[in-house]
Amino acid sequence: MPLIHVTLFAGRTAEQKRAFAQALTEAAVHSIGATPESVDVIFTDVQRSDWATAGRLWSDPPAAPPEPGSTG
Repeated sequence: MPLIHVTLFAGRTAEQKRAFAQALTEAAVHSIGATPESVDVIFTDVQRSDWATAGRLWSDPPAAPPEPGSTG
């Protein structure tokens, strides 16, 4: 009974999630021999302000490129 957790930035449509859930289910059926009825997918929508990579929130504006000749 595979349980697949998917965390995404908020904003995907129900149709996009439905298609992704179907693709994940098919992958589980083909790769590990699961039955479609045994595959559960849980989507968690996260706001960009609640997710950070390398210390920067995804909601932050892009960092300005370094000035020419700077060492930073």
